[in-house]
Amino acid sequence: MKIKFSEKIISSKCLKDINDIIKSGWLTHGKYTTLFEEKFRKFTNSKYSLTVSSCTAGLHLSCLAAGFSKGDEVIVPAMTHTATSHAIEYTGAKAIFCDVDSKTGNLTIENLKKKISKKTKGIIIVHMNGKPCDLDGIKNFCNKKKIKIIEDCAHALGTRYKKKHVGNFGLSGSFSFYPTKQITTGEGGMIITNNKTFFNNIKKLKAFGIDKEIGERKKPGEYDVKLLGYNYRMTDFQSCLGLSQLKYYKKFLSKRQKIAKRYHQNFKGNQQIQQLDFSKENSYFIYPILIKNRDKLVKFLKRVNIGFSIHYPKIIPQMSYYKNKYKLKKKSYKNAIDYAKKNISLPVYPTLNNKQVDYISKKILNFISNEK
Repeated sequence: MKIKFSEKIISSKCLKDINDIIKSGWLTHGKYTTLFEEKFRKFTNSKYSLTVSSCTAGLHLSCLAAGFSKGDEVIVPAMTHTATSHAIEYTGAKAIFCDVDSKTGNLTIENLKKKISKKTKGIIIVHMNGKPCDLDGIKNFCNKKKIKIIEDCAHALGTRYKKKHVGNFGLSGSFSFYPTKQITTGEGGMIITNNKTFFNNIKKLKAFGIDKEIGERKKPGEYDVKLLGYNYRMTDFQSCLGLSQLKYYKKFLSKRQKIAKRYHQNFKGNQQIQQLDFSKENSYFIYPILIKNRDKLVKFLKRVNIGFSIHYPKIIPQMSYYKNKYKLKKKSYKNAIDYAKKNISLPVYPTLNNKQVDYISKKILNFISNEK
């Protein structure tokens, strides 16, 4: 049996709509982009949403709109994708890495407090693998210290914290639609926010700093540029692709959670496997487990044709750019390093059936048994 790590469901109607968009010649600024933003806003119950070319672009725009700049420090978990820290560095601010919880990979309030300085202006929290952070504790602390919060929700479409969708707890939340994510637009992302001024700023920043939408211009090309913006727009056919998947996402999210629950039940009681408690607040981008002989398991899964990934095998402070620039020491990130050595991501997607989930589980359990 061969099992993929990720698989997407794209309807024939969506493909027809994309074909019609391409034939029309109106590839950007179209109705699907507007509709995708509106439906996403409703799904996350946020006041404003904005399509962008990637989650990285969303994080960058959020850091700019938050006012981060040279001389500022912004805290970020050591266990994340490099895009999270890059977004800070793009503004001239300094990324300050924080250790994480050794089981979840999430930033904790205890580790956050150790990294606060007079230069701390913000924090980017990451909901690792779809599990929400301790948002009450983090938000209360940051509000007292007047620290701005940005949420990296790349893994977290459908994740809730006390019934409230993540991305609504800070200034903004940025989502990823990369091919392996819960829904995809190829490349692409979305920003949500509940702050009107913040929204208006990122809206201008994402499109060169232009002050007028196409529909607002009295004649073609009549606009002014009042700030240094970027070209971080999403095409209309990408929005069409994302919209078609978002339409069915509540159903797919339920299936993801059922798959995760089955993994949890299959692995329950095995002392060699660390797994999180099952939670309906987790959107299960993937199903993460921690195992001591992870690298041997990687080779085994390749051999038996079972798809997997690792999120992530190396902490950001040990990436050459950051290691050389800031001379960071491993001892400051013991939990993150431990997590990096042990974590492996198992497939969770709607077309995965119970037989396949049980097959993956059985193979892993057999591998562990033989390794004793």
